Amino acid sequence: MIVLDEQLLGRRIESAIARWYRGSVCFITDLRPGTIIKDDASPMLLQREAQPTFVTINESDFWQKVAITEHFCVVCLAFPDSRADEVSDLLKRLLRHPDLKTKTRRMGRVVRITSTHASYYQAGNNAIRSLENW
Repeated sequence: MIVLDEQLLGRRIESAIARWYRGSVCFITDLRPGTIIKDDASPMLLQREAQPTFVTINESDFWQKVAITEHFCVVCLAFPDSRADEVSDLLKRLLRHPDLKTKTRRMGRVVRITSTHASYYQAGNNAIRSLENW
């Protein structure tokens, strides 16, 4: 399951991802309809789902701030809002990377993608590592 942050609503990113991703694609707001979801509530909602990968361009509120567990993955794209149309292609590239191509390998990691680099930290170890061959 791919869960998109609410700032990606209305851009048809979910449709672009659904063209190549075989699992379900939804927004964080779908996990608790009719309520406002603050960023700090996201981990609790994600833990209720079956191995979701949460995708956000709100990198400053999640990178090195989210309490990650083995139950979910967070992908932070360090891009301005104006580059949100690149989310699908970058996510596709990331999910094809040998270190992250299965749910088992992704779970428990927070990944940060910039224009030239990808790095991550994981549950139980906050040391930042580079994602090789990005």
